[in-house]
Amino acid sequence: MQDRTHLVDDITGHRRMRRNRKADWTRRLVQENRLTVDDLIWPIFIVPGSGFIDPIPAMPGVNRMSIDKAVEAAREAAGLGIPALATFPNIEMELRDETGSNSLEANNLINMATAAIKKAVPNIGVITDVALDPFTSHGHDGILRGSEIVNDETVDQVARAAVMQADAGADIIAPSEMMDGRIGAIRMALDAAGHQSVGIMSYATKFASAFYGPYREAISTGGLLKGDKKTYYIDPANGTEAIRDAALDVEEGADMLMVKPGLPYLDICWRMKEAFGLPTFAYQVSGEYTQIKAAAMNGWIDGERAMLETLLSFKRAGCDGVLTYFAVEVAKILAKR
Repeated sequence: MQDRTHLVDDITGHRRMRRNRKADWTRRLVQENRLTVDDLIWPIFIVPGSGFIDPIPAMPGVNRMSIDKAVEAAREAAGLGIPALATFPNIEMELRDETGSNSLEANNLINMATAAIKKAVPNIGVITDVALDPFTSHGHDGILRGSEIVNDETVDQVARAAVMQADAGADIIAPSEMMDGRIGAIRMALDAAGHQSVGIMSYATKFASAFYGPYREAISTGGLLKGDKKTYYIDPANGTEAIRDAALDVEEGADMLMVKPGLPYLDICWRMKEAFGLPTFAYQVSGEYTQIKAAAMNGWIDGERAMLETLLSFKRAGCDGVLTYFAVEVAKILAKR
């Protein structure tokens, strides 16, 4: 028989990587990571009133919704198999003050939304944030005293708010304000109130990022912000500090960890999952979403492929799931496959 060995066989030692790529069935057979509907958490924005759907200009395809419309959205999400929603309120300006006191009203917008969603769609998870930025007149995540965001007073308040959110039916509290000690304080407050089954998804590594702009438009805080948030968010240059921050949250009782933003911090996702082994999530934030949408609208990229590729990258980086404004769109695509 004629020897048909090629120079390439000698060079590679007869190991050809393309063998497993030669057909669709082989590519599917050896695929290492898969994106499924079970990986999706859908962030939604709540506004006062009823019958209200308000498109957000900086986030094409994303709307602010009154509670009744949010309930309809929750039904759609549950029907598509999306496991959970993350809710964010845009309250009236007259209710915002220096301390974010409306966060401590039992019947505030976020708590009423939780109660309505859980009553109508009990099989979908509701994840709520206790950061004060939707409630403050200055747009910061904590209480402002002079020029300082005070840590301990803020922790006291978000722990109380967490109990009220749990009372309203929240399944997971996701504190994003990045105050020291907040995870332990919230865990103790929840347990003391009999909410041992309510989980905590820590925004363990929330960076002082340029990618939050459209979100701040969505909750109407962009024009309110005095100064910046660098005294409590993590410097984008500091990966080791981020892991140390996450380690404290693990020690204090976090059940799940989150990296925010997502795509610029895939290395942090990987390091965090490897270090702690807890369920790890990424938040594909508003700026990441808008970049893809804007480029697709201009015909510069294939929006669907870019959306799916970025979400799959989070899985490859070790994430168990992703908070993404693409959730419904992706769920519909996956349902057809």
